[in-house]
Amino acid sequence: MKKSTVTLIVLVILGTIVLTQSAFTVDQTEKAIVIQLGRPVGERALGPGLHFKLPLVQNVVYFDARILDFDAKPEEITTTDKKYMNVDSYSKWRIVDPLTFYTKVRTIQGAQARLDDIVRSQLRVALGRYTLIEVVSHKRQEIMDAVSSRSRELLEPYGIEVIDVRIKRTDLPAENARAIFGRMKAERERQAKQYRSEGREASAKIIATADKERAIILADAAKQAEIIRGEGDAQATKVYADALGRSPEFYAFTRSLEAYRKGFGKNARFILTPKSPFLKYMQ
Repeated sequence: MKKSTVTLIVLVILGTIVLTQSAFTVDQTEKAIVIQLGRPVGERALGPGLHFKLPLVQNVVYFDARILDFDAKPEEITTTDKKYMNVDSYSKWRIVDPLTFYTKVRTIQGAQARLDDIVRSQLRVALGRYTLIEVVSHKRQEIMDAVSSRSRELLEPYGIEVIDVRIKRTDLPAENARAIFGRMKAERERQAKQYRSEGREASAKIIATADKERAIILADAAKQAEIIRGEGDAQATKVYADALGRSPEFYAFTRSLEAYRKGFGKNARFILTPKSPFLKYMQ
């Protein structure tokens, strides 16, 4: 083999190695910066595509260009009405300036630590301005907007953009929950006693009203019965009087028969003389 051929082969191999060590690609979801002796090279990050660097001297650091999540640990926060609650929050963020990001925080872990400090402090400040009822009800959106805006301002110098901060869950500490449960139970028992007392009072009123109406109805009925009985007796007396006026003898006869029917009952005994008026119509 000729010497020139060997040299060409060696050059091709060296060129391939140099090209392999120099060329690199950046994915569509990433950004990259070239580092030389620990310092970034250039004034801007590299976008998706094919790029080159000096072999053995420079290396490439890749950063995720997508929106990232940071789930913070729950933290106990005090509201303005001195109530304690455990707040579980999360943040949406992304790297917008890789050069600044690398210079200030270096890694994702460093960025999350700084994000955790700032978001926690802003949550404490924001939630400390409102009462517990406001935090868990109608002021939630206002609080989250304020925390997101302020965190975005504070993290911008680190090449980080905070897109949104949200509260996933708010819980009362165990001691507070037990105390609140105790107060709720006592309040419900108080209301139950009040309802029972009002029910007994209403029941007594209803019974008294019913007894009064019953007495009035019975009195009216007795009065009406006496009136009807009196009218009947008067009518009967009139009938008897009319009958006596028309035929006194027949009236005396019928009255005697009625007396016989009532008097001559079972086992009846009489001591009478034959000339007794009672036996007038028996003779």
